Formats: sequence, C-alpha cells, structure tokens
Amino acid sequence: MSGRFVVIARGGLKLRGGPSQDFPVLRTVPEGTVVNVLSSQDTWAQVDLEGDGKADGFMNLPFLRPIEADAATPNAAVGPGDISGLVTPQMVKQMFPAATQLAKITTNLPFVMAGLRARQLGDRPMVLMSLATIRAETAGFVPIDEGKSRFNTSPFPGGSPFNLYDAGTSIGAKLGNTTPGDGPLFKGRGYIQLTGRDNYQRIGGQIGVNLIATPPSANDPSIAGLILAQFLKNAESKIRNAVAANDLSLARKLVNGGSHGIQDFTDTFNRGLQVLPH
Repeated sequence: MSGRFVVIARGGLKLRGGPSQDFPVLRTVPEGTVVNVLSSQDTWAQVDLEGDGKADGFMNLPFLRPIEADAATPNAAVGPGDISGLVTPQMVKQMFPAATQLAKITTNLPFVMAGLRARQLGDRPMVLMSLATIRAETAGFVPIDEGKSRFNTSPFPGGSPFNLYDAGTSIGAKLGNTTPGDGPLFKGRGYIQLTGRDNYQRIGGQIGVNLIATPPSANDPSIAGLILAQFLKNAESKIRNAVAANDLSLARKLVNGGSHGIQDFTDTFNRGLQVLPH
C-alpha cells in the first residue's frame, strides 16, 4: 500500500522510529497533515513527510486515510464547498510567476491543502486567500526563513541579524520578544512568515506543536501548512467579509497587519478566480 494519506487521529499521530510501539516516538504529527506512505507492514506505514521519497519513520496505518478518494469524490470534502482535493499543482502554477517551479508547488501543495482541511477552510474563498498569501510571503512556494533586511536588522556596523526584532526594541515589544536573542530565534518562518515569540506561542498552542522549543519546525511543510491555516482561522470571519466585499487590501491587512506584498497578493487572487474550480 502506498500513496497520499491524511492523519485522522484527533490528537495527532505519533511518528515512530520503527513499525511497533516499542520504537521511540520521534514526534507527533498533527491531525490533517498529509503524508506519503512508501510501504506498509501489518498495521504500520512507512511514511515520507517531506515529499522527497525518503522515509521519516512509521505511523499506525488505521489512523491514516487515503486522500485520493477526496480528489475523485467532491462530496467527500471536509467542509461545505470544499475544493481542496480538486486543486492541482498545474492550476496553482498558472497563478504564480513563471520563476516558481512546478516541482516545488507539487511537493508543498498537499501540505497547504491538508492544513486548510484540518481547519475547515477548504472552500474556494479561503483557498484563494491562502494561495495569495503564500505568493505575497514566499513566491517560491516553499516554507522559508525570513531574509535579513533593513526592516529587521540595524544598518549600523556590527549590528547582528534581526536585532531590530530583539527584546528591548519597539518592534520586539510588539512581537512579544522578551529575551535577548528572541529576534533571530523567532524570525519569520513558514509559508506565512510566522514572526515573534507571541505568535509562535499562540499558534503553536493552537496546532499542538511546541514552536517555542523548536522554532525551526515552523518550516516543516506539514507544520507550516497548519500554521498558515490557523492564522487564517483566527481571523476567519473578518477575512470572509473582506473577500465577499472584494476588499483585498483589508483581507491582506488582516493577515499581514499592513500592505506588504499587496500587488502580488491581489494578482494571484484574481488569477485564481479564473483558474480554480467552483
């Protein structure tokens, strides 16, 4: 047995080092995460979490559900109007710049859609919102670290990277950074560029991942997909109202807090209106 599966265990599913409960737990993978099953042995599945064909560990097979059926059967969608199983990498490629590689979209799209399904956000407006957000935050369609810039690092000689985010600065205070070194530790990561101790603490608690202990895990595709979905879920009502009123500037502001990337966001959203299924 092999293919794409989604975690259906309500509290998440343990990833183990071998095909039995005698093997150590490597980590817990959140509900709604899409995994690639490479092979199965009795009730255990050897899984690839990164989409690169390499084994990351083993999961209990009964708590995994094949998701190909969702793509073939629209009525199997998680929420009302869910189109997440119908969105293909080729569709998304048409929404993004020519430089965005189809291979990266193919690898990462399942994690993004799984996150949306896990938070009942797989309908067309929220899929558009998520993809447009990724375009504004990381046009390459991969979860990435925030780059050093004049917005996060002092231009003065000797200024350490992300020192403008650090504890004791005005930006650091807004981000909830309280300890020296919090600036680079909680820099932007993921599909949505999660930034600051407060956001890592809040979103991590909501998705069941200790992001404070392991900040780089925000770039794990399965976790990054949930982070994006949870961020949208937290402002769902306001975002839906803004999108319904075609106020894309407000929709972007509700996620970003400003207008950064608004042209890319708007361009991708409008392209998606022509491309994505109804």
